[in-house]
Amino acid sequence: VVKGKENLEENESYVFISNHRSYLDTAMLYCYSGRRIGLVGKKELVKIPIFGYGMGIANIIAIDRSNPTKAKESMQKARKVMDDGYSFGVFAEGTRAYPNELLPFKKGAFHLALQTGAPIVPIAIKNTDWMMGKKTGTAFSGEIEMVLLPSIETDGFDIKELLVKTRMAIADELRVES
Repeated sequence: VVKGKENLEENESYVFISNHRSYLDTAMLYCYSGRRIGLVGKKELVKIPIFGYGMGIANIIAIDRSNPTKAKESMQKARKVMDDGYSFGVFAEGTRAYPNELLPFKKGAFHLALQTGAPIVPIAIKNTDWMMGKKTGTAFSGEIEMVLLPSIETDGFDIKELLVKTRMAIADELRVES
């Protein structure tokens, strides 16, 4: 179930910033955001046969979270994808969280939004934690809910303000402490 598509303007590129609790989140954001989209994925995924090759084709940019310089280079690649008219999706927690948890946000997505001038769309993805949560190898059927919250304009804000506003919007929707 996707809610909030009315919050998106036609022909506008966005930086989608979402919570992350399951492998299912990636497919949900990629398939149902309503936009041509690129995503950031951890560099370890490149090693998975066939999947790693497909990442490049699908505009999924590998990021080395342990190396700030390489991470910055990855975000520059993301900027080029956005320059081609795509939106970009980032799981700002940097890793999957456990149920009822919202981890601190990394700053890369907010740098990308400021550099491109693209509005941020906070996204709350629900139910994927119990359907296929972190450190579980089992998937259960159910209904995933993705809520596209009202966009946040980047003009006039610094990274810290954008991070706090975005995280608070997602936390409120998920009903977790920010």
